[in-house]
Amino acid sequence: MENGFLDKVEDNAAVRMWSEKTQLEKGDSLAGGYTSELWDYTRISVTDNSLQELKVDEHLFRAFAQYWNPAYNCFTFGRVDLAPTVEEYTALLCCLKIQVDKVYSRAVNIPTFVKKLMNITRMSEQWVTARIKQNGENKCIPWKSLQELILAHPDARKKVDVFALSIYGLVLFPKALGHVDEATSDLFDRLDKRVTPVLAILAETFRLLNACRREIAVTSMRDDISEEKWLVIFQNLHEEDIEWRAPWLLPNEILYRCGNFDWVALLRIWRAVGYAPLMVLRQYRSRQFIPATQGLAEFEFSYKGNGYRKKIREITNAWDKLVE
Repeated sequence: MENGFLDKVEDNAAVRMWSEKTQLEKGDSLAGGYTSELWDYTRISVTDNSLQELKVDEHLFRAFAQYWNPAYNCFTFGRVDLAPTVEEYTALLCCLKIQVDKVYSRAVNIPTFVKKLMNITRMSEQWVTARIKQNGENKCIPWKSLQELILAHPDARKKVDVFALSIYGLVLFPKALGHVDEATSDLFDRLDKRVTPVLAILAETFRLLNACRREIAVTSMRDDISEEKWLVIFQNLHEEDIEWRAPWLLPNEILYRCGNFDWVALLRIWRAVGYAPLMVLRQYRSRQFIPATQGLAEFEFSYKGNGYRKKIREITNAWDKLVE
């Protein structure tokens, strides 16, 4: 399988020639004069993860976020570029291949929040309507209401569904503290139709990392020795220092473009974002080259205002052709 992947990507001259030609013709996604620092090759050692308690090191996280590149949606450490990928998330979430299922996209005409919650919870319209709250521009349902339903629901299967909806709303796609947002219920309501959540979850990862990067960029550097030490470590990384630990993943191919886009367009539950998988070929022990990225940095848009419905249709059509 590994040799097949190398044949398709590392030694695939057609992909590399297409990318370089497109890059020359269309330019980069950043401002004129920018030169990408992607290097030709990095060797990756894949080793088993050690089992240890998961802890959050605030100093490490703050230093790590400063190396997030919001234009390309990847981490850049000198000569090394790393990013979460569709293939990795698909494996981690135990989902089928992306080509098998339909991808999630926000429908232009969607059922009301009341109807979606009735379908998920199997509760009456009166029960649902009484518990829906308005939070700014968005409708939501309090976690407390869902918690009470989980404890009292007579249907064991629906107990699990409501609990899973709570996880999606409170952990994977949090927006209003202690509440599950309407957009989250839209995605969850469509999971039983074999819609994969992988792309939306990956896109939300990018959104959160971009938000962390912006927040740290406007925050003055604290007098923190531990954080300074992490920054020094990241600044001096060499290719032989990097181990990309993904023992669960041995892909035979990766998704690198979608439809008429020279990269991959991801639809989140609130907005859309661009993603360039060819940026991180080294994570699969493959040769790295500069991908086509024109328009990537400007692609993000929210689901409101004029023109977004046309963009959603374009993206959805591109994905539909890909998964046929």
